[in-house]
Amino acid sequence: MEITVDICVHNSENITKNKTLKINSNLAKNGKLDTSHLIAYPPFINSHDHLIGNWFPKAGDGKIYQNVEEWVEDMKFSDSFLERNKIWINDGKFDLTDENADLIIQLGIYKNIFSGCAIVQDHIPKQKSTYYQNNSIKVLKNYTQCHSISMGNWWGGEDAKTESKNANGKMPFVVHLAEGKDKTAKKSFAKLENMGLLQPNTLLIHCIALTENEIKKCAKNGTSICWCPESNFYLIGKTLDVNSCLKHNVNVVLGTDSTMSGSFNLFEEFKYIKHCLPQVPAKKLFEMITINAQKALMLDESLGVLNNQTANLLLLPKKVEDPFENLLHCDINDIELFIYNGIPLYGNTRFLDNFDLDLKNYYQFGNKFVIGHPEKILATIKAKLGYKKSFPFLPI
Repeated sequence: MEITVDICVHNSENITKNKTLKINSNLAKNGKLDTSHLIAYPPFINSHDHLIGNWFPKAGDGKIYQNVEEWVEDMKFSDSFLERNKIWINDGKFDLTDENADLIIQLGIYKNIFSGCAIVQDHIPKQKSTYYQNNSIKVLKNYTQCHSISMGNWWGGEDAKTESKNANGKMPFVVHLAEGKDKTAKKSFAKLENMGLLQPNTLLIHCIALTENEIKKCAKNGTSICWCPESNFYLIGKTLDVNSCLKHNVNVVLGTDSTMSGSFNLFEEFKYIKHCLPQVPAKKLFEMITINAQKALMLDESLGVLNNQTANLLLLPKKVEDPFENLLHCDINDIELFIYNGIPLYGNTRFLDNFDLDLKNYYQFGNKFVIGHPEKILATIKAKLGYKKSFPFLPI
């Protein structure tokens, strides 16, 4: 199949007009598809989520915390957390292949599908291999992790130094850092540095309390930082000094965090940033969810970019001429077509006839389709809760 688009965003430095792309898919029928009114992007990469934490509404009592550790304690007694516990309770094993846990995990996967994310880094203790298989999108498998420097690996796994060593520089080592504004948060960078963990494969999450000098050290060592602004402002009332990060060329990536503290999806994160920090260029935001994320998560170089022949594609309407600014004006309902690994995942039903599909494997609602059956997941959750539960990040 060939498609022609108005604008094709291959990467942040390569944009073409009236471009024809070849779609590599065994499911695509031969022929040419006129999408000349649309913009083509590479699918997005969400560099930080907790799929088991995608419940609604946000947890906690809404106050501003000095440190995330305070929120963790409040969270355990919040209505949202207790409601989620009716589906799955963490018994300390943190086995997310449990059937009830998978119901919530699938909510998180659909949250990402509906926002055009083909890859998500799920920051949790490593799971059984089956956890990473048979998902419609890629849930990153090759990584090591520690919850945080301040709290240690309280939810499972080895200590931070061991986890970093196990990564051997060949996969990302992911750790929360400086998620607060008190002394504990401000001292955490020095602890990380003294432990020798400021490495090119280290991905630091949040980093609210980092000084400009500490940010410069991240740049010097090639250490990446994941920015989750909505979660940061909700919990702590401030966020990463992203201006210093951009000034010193830190590899910054973007993450939603879970919906128990963060945004519904990356489109909402874009809008939040535009409202709170309008000085951050839209082009930089695009890089954070594409090439920067590909580097930080040590992914194949074919990801985060859009080649002339591709199995991965995201089509959006053109609302403004600048394709990066355009992202700030779109939301999950605007996605015309999202393909990953040659498989249509979400989009407008008018595209279904262009693929040889077993429609029993898709759910259609209004003029949209999505792979799988999220409506059955919601029905099962309703049965377990005894009442209907709505999730604003699912457009069904």
